[in-house]
Amino acid sequence: MRGRALLLLVAAMAPAACQAAPAEPAPAPSTPPPAILRSDGSSCPDHPTPACTGVLRGTELLKVPLNTEDVALRVRREGAVLDGVHVPGHLLIHADGVTVRNSVIDGDVINADGPRSFSFTITDTTVGTTTKCEPLPGIGHDKYKATRVLVQGHSDGFRVSGDAVEIRDSYVKLCSRPGDHSDGIQAYNGGKGLLFHHNTVDQREAKDITAPIFLVDEKSRDVVVTDNLVMGGTYSIQVRNARGEQVVRGNKLVDKSWVYGPVDSECARTEWAGNELVTIDENYRVTSIVGPLACAGES
Repeated sequence: MRGRALLLLVAAMAPAACQAAPAEPAPAPSTPPPAILRSDGSSCPDHPTPACTGVLRGTELLKVPLNTEDVALRVRREGAVLDGVHVPGHLLIHADGVTVRNSVIDGDVINADGPRSFSFTITDTTVGTTTKCEPLPGIGHDKYKATRVLVQGHSDGFRVSGDAVEIRDSYVKLCSRPGDHSDGIQAYNGGKGLLFHHNTVDQREAKDITAPIFLVDEKSRDVVVTDNLVMGGTYSIQVRNARGEQVVRGNKLVDKSWVYGPVDSECARTEWAGNELVTIDENYRVTSIVGPLACAGES
């Protein structure tokens, strides 16, 4: 009898002993860090927009007088720093090692002086205004690094006419005038070493256009175009003719934003990978992946 009672007790306890412990709740999904975070607290979750490029919010700008034909400020001192200034015209950089940061330039930023050109960096700066459309590129021509720059009111955004150009985390809103051939970035008598990485180029409102990315110059060497968001143009992405490496990788093109087609590039000689067609909202956030963006064009 005692053995039977013990057996019944064991049987009664067995289900409880085998019952699984309650599952722990799944951790709440974490918010990924912003792709761009600036010292004034402004940020962008992914690709650049006006919210996280250009002059920092709350900056008190010092308006500087023009010193060249009442249309430009010419900088001739090597290593000069322009910080927190408003240039009510063009900026001519005619000395090496110039730094432009946290400023507003109403016109163009150009580093050519006849056959010579000079190195510079430009960061957290607004180039151009919304009141007119300048025919010349917003920033050019070689030996420069541009980071978190907002270019507006220009038919061309960036010009590449020489070596060592690096453009990152910047936003370009293009315009055009009758007869223009607007481009977000164009190589013309290009040189060696171009990196165009994690930028946004919006050409949808310009009418006289070529492409957001127009890099077809035969003098270019080692061209890298990665992780950009672009929209507009006749054929939106045009990359060809460069010697050395030619990379187009991880870019996003807004679906059906072009006139003739999405791509006209040199496929056989280009490292083409991970590019996609997307849709976006009014804040440039990707809302859907339409599908892969294949290379197309004559090789």
